[in-house]
Amino acid sequence: MQPELQMSSQSAGLGLTTHKVLRNTYMLLGLSMIPTVVGAAIGMSMNFSFMARSPIMGAVVMLAIMMGLFWGISRNRDSGVGVTLLLVLTLFMGVMLGPILQVALHLRNGAQLVSLAAGGTGVIFLSLAFYATVSKKDFSFLGNFLFVGLVLLILASLANIFFQVPAAALAISSVAVLIFSGFILFDVSRIVQGGETNYIMATLALYLDIYNLFVNLLQLLMALSGERD
Repeated sequence: MQPELQMSSQSAGLGLTTHKVLRNTYMLLGLSMIPTVVGAAIGMSMNFSFMARSPIMGAVVMLAIMMGLFWGISRNRDSGVGVTLLLVLTLFMGVMLGPILQVALHLRNGAQLVSLAAGGTGVIFLSLAFYATVSKKDFSFLGNFLFVGLVLLILASLANIFFQVPAAALAISSVAVLIFSGFILFDVSRIVQGGETNYIMATLALYLDIYNLFVNLLQLLMALSGERD
């Protein structure tokens, strides 16, 4: 009986740890939306013409800032500094929503499309997170597939910066919605299965899933339903 009691105790401890990580992750994820909204408001008032003149350089600078913040968050994942850097990142990511929100809000139904994209993102996230949590299924098998898909998606997006093919942009956004939906299942499953025990890193992963899901949903809605003057 002793080994069984020990295993039962370990399972209970793992369950409590998982619950704590999930709770802290969702709390921090909710908090991260505040600087994102503030950043988006700032971004909508900014002039991003420099990025239009040199999209490659703009993308490189944005990526460099993001990677620097990713590194800082990872290095400080066990302290309050990591939380602060995560909130700085979400503020920056909110600012980077400026260009697409400016384009969207110049459409006659732009406000409705932004609201629909935000609502759709919320529904997708809550549904997939609930399923991954309640079912307790292990979605780690998606890891390699999602990673390869993400790499191909990045390469296709970079190529389309040069070619500017509308149909390709639509296809890229459609695939991105599927990939980042898959990442939500994968990342929530990692927490539930005990594969991710740091709530700061868990929040970072889920935030990026939600952010990219929203951006690509909005791009799809603009392309398919945008009403131009």
